[in-house]
Amino acid sequence: MAETPHYNIVFLDRATLGVPVRKPNFPHSYKEYEETVADQVVERLADADIAIINKVPLRAASLEKLPKLKLIAVAATGTDVVDKAYCKAHNIPVSNIRNYADNTVPEHTLALIFALRRNLVPYVLDVRRGKWQTINQFCYFDHPIHDISGSTLGLIGYGALGKSVGARAEALGMKVIATDVYDFPGKVDLDTVLRESDVISLHCPLTEQTRNIIGAPELKKMKKDAILINTARGGLVEEKALVEALKSGEIGGAGFDVLTVEPPKNGNVLLDADLPNLLITPHVAWASVEAMTGLSNQLVDNIEAWVAGKPRNLVLE
Repeated sequence: MAETPHYNIVFLDRATLGVPVRKPNFPHSYKEYEETVADQVVERLADADIAIINKVPLRAASLEKLPKLKLIAVAATGTDVVDKAYCKAHNIPVSNIRNYADNTVPEHTLALIFALRRNLVPYVLDVRRGKWQTINQFCYFDHPIHDISGSTLGLIGYGALGKSVGARAEALGMKVIATDVYDFPGKVDLDTVLRESDVISLHCPLTEQTRNIIGAPELKKMKKDAILINTARGGLVEEKALVEALKSGEIGGAGFDVLTVEPPKNGNVLLDADLPNLLITPHVAWASVEAMTGLSNQLVDNIEAWVAGKPRNLVLE
């Protein structure tokens, strides 16, 4: 039996994964960096057989200087950071992570829906600031509360995550309508989702067709008390138009886990708005401990499978 070769593994942006990564079951050396910028890529991967990345770009200009590289294991589902045309032309396989967020993203989506429909944040802030102590009755009604049950959820994007959100919403008593680029039983058009929904949740990829799919015209079609949820991708919503719609009362609220530019080191119109009906979380909908653990295990599974000659989750097949 031939001896398993020794592989050098380098993880370029370990800080993007908040759980342990188990050791692969084959002879290897392993080195990790918390973060890596573009001009460090070639030096750090010079002796690497296997590169693990999450958000660090691997473009042709770098890849052509890395003749030893045999596998790129992406610790995420999206692989836009990799020059896949170059990899295909030079027989460098690229693996990715699949179906790990079917619980965490839908649960985060529902958490934002609950928080906004029931105005949890304004009431919590009131109590912290001492307002309840000044009230003569046992409670007060400054911030309208709406039930989840009986409301209509409109999904833009009806893939695995959209369907998972829909199933949970139906269990809570919501009516679910959905649209997507492909046909499916019960599909409605975008205008119907915009007009009829009390809650609209985005679950589509960012493409040239979906960029700013929600802009000023679409916001005007929504109900005055409707809320908009985006746990998908920044760039699906025209952010300036959303702020204006929230300030003018054109829609009831919004909950976002993503921004057009992340991290927003140069500011962002949504972050500057300081609105009580706008909730923003820092792209953590995917990041439950359970989901990250599943991602981490799948990452190593992909590498072990490739070394064993049984590659899986390849994006260039």
